[in-house]
Amino acid sequence: MDRSTPAVSVRGLSKVYGRGLFGGGGFRAVDELTLEVGRGQVFGLLGPNGAGKTTLVKMLLGLARPTSGEARLLGAPVGDALVRRKVGYLPEGHRFPPYLTGVQMLRLFGEMCGCERDKLERRVPEVLELVGMRDAAKRKLREFSKGMTQRMGLAQALIHEPELIILDEPTDGVDPVGRAAVRQIVQSLKERGVTVFINSHLLQEVELICDRVVVMVKGKLVREGAIEELTPRNGRYRFELASVPPNLRVLLGDLGAGFEAHERGFEVQLSDAELDQCVDLLRAAGVSIRGILARRLNLEQAFIQLVKAQQQGGAK
Repeated sequence: MDRSTPAVSVRGLSKVYGRGLFGGGGFRAVDELTLEVGRGQVFGLLGPNGAGKTTLVKMLLGLARPTSGEARLLGAPVGDALVRRKVGYLPEGHRFPPYLTGVQMLRLFGEMCGCERDKLERRVPEVLELVGMRDAAKRKLREFSKGMTQRMGLAQALIHEPELIILDEPTDGVDPVGRAAVRQIVQSLKERGVTVFINSHLLQEVELICDRVVVMVKGKLVREGAIEELTPRNGRYRFELASVPPNLRVLLGDLGAGFEAHERGFEVQLSDAELDQCVDLLRAAGVSIRGILARRLNLEQAFIQLVKAQQQGGAK
């Protein structure tokens, strides 16, 4: 495995649908997109409906041909037959043969990926153990719940030991216990050096498991970075105190906004200057401060703000 090249590399990638006879007009589903995903990362692709996420995934998998630009997976062009054998894929709308058992389905997909029979004899039990489906593996797929089917979908995407796995809405319709199990699986893949590329609308899940995310709006990349970079401070601070004085609110006066007391301290909205004043007031009153935590927007709040700003800007 060559760790020096990105797992995913996209340069000036565009996809235009409905172009005229001489190349004019048409709908630009993906518009001059450039991004990279490093090896061993858990990467999240975010965007509202119609942002171009599904079109991008299709181009990465060779299911749609770009109008212009270039995409490479694991250092090779996306159409390379050898590199496809190193990529696992869990589609959102998967339809597995309901008359097969879990074991039969994994053997079928393993053979389709070019795995030899000896390897499958070893690999099938390993993957079933990884996704927590060992005990149900001999049941027919038609008997599985949505969560169990999703776990088997992950298993088929992993059966050939890919270096890159692309997951399209991996926790959609899965209950909280199932989502936690998927998160554990993704974490175990990361620990093994597998790159995980996730397209999802469930921002809380993305925030919990992704190292970096990209936000697309109207086919364009509008923000990229680590979760911490995309979730800025919101101006609220949580103070943890050694003991809470009974006159705390009186002590702080009209400093800050949105004051909320809690068992071990309080939260309040403060500017930078007000934060210093608040600390000074508490210390002058002999109140011991055990900790101050700067609150941040969660990913969903930051995402909504960003998308609204982009849409309002485009409407002008």
